[in-house]
Amino acid sequence: MMNLVNRRHFLLAGTAALAAPAFGKTRDLHKAIMYGTIQMDVPILAKFKAVRDAGFEGIEPMSHMPQNEVLDAFAATGLKAASVCCNTHWKQPLSDPDPAVRKAGLDGLMQSLREAKAYGASSVLLVPAVVNKNVSYSDAWTRSQAEIRKAIPLARETGVKIAIENVWNQFLLSPLEAARYVDEFESPAVGWHFDIGNVVNYGFPEQWIRVLGKRIVKLHIKEYSRAKRDKQGPYAGFQAEFLTGDNDWPAVMAALDEIGYTGWGIAEQGGANSPEGLKNLATGMDKIFAS
Repeated sequence: MMNLVNRRHFLLAGTAALAAPAFGKTRDLHKAIMYGTIQMDVPILAKFKAVRDAGFEGIEPMSHMPQNEVLDAFAATGLKAASVCCNTHWKQPLSDPDPAVRKAGLDGLMQSLREAKAYGASSVLLVPAVVNKNVSYSDAWTRSQAEIRKAIPLARETGVKIAIENVWNQFLLSPLEAARYVDEFESPAVGWHFDIGNVVNYGFPEQWIRVLGKRIVKLHIKEYSRAKRDKQGPYAGFQAEFLTGDNDWPAVMAALDEIGYTGWGIAEQGGANSPEGLKNLATGMDKIFAS
């Protein structure tokens, strides 16, 4: 007769509603995928169905999608909204020197919060700023915080957190700085959307996790290969399949256990170009969560 733990794993195979035991506990991690990574030329509902059939429990829609279609797709498939990714933060960054551009970016964030409320998502992914030749680090910090503060009342009203993501935007380049940026809002409405793969090029995800701690409200699950980076350039590192890169997944999972993280792990990973590709991603995530 199979023991209780093995029986639970058997019953939950393919869903990863609960991952393998770690440090005497069972991980409460749930698989989702970022909608923008699904490279299939089919309608929204068909994509949702393919995601569900692959074994995912949730999806992270982009903001500014046809809201009624998205709502119908959630209802038809039973998938949950893991997050909403703001779709304006790169073209209209909150750090732009032009007040009109910042206003457009803020409007995009506000719409994202309202959509997240409608979908039942508890957070919105936000790239807060972009540092470049024309935008200094200090200006990016000051301008973006000023704009985000304008959105905090709506975040409180909707019950949706503003979750800052670490991306390759030349901004918030260390976990200590990332923690300070969030803490300066002095609001539980602002947290962190931690992208694991985005850190590997210049740091160690498990170290970021321990510093950010309870500030982390969502995860992006992504692989990165330093070997591919060294041979083909920085962005080639993201071409690694799950478990073939330099992410130390057991160390990452141990760090998540230490901070008590539970909830969504959202794939932002290449390969979601077919039903088989989606299933491969789901299987890879099962293995990662069981590391």
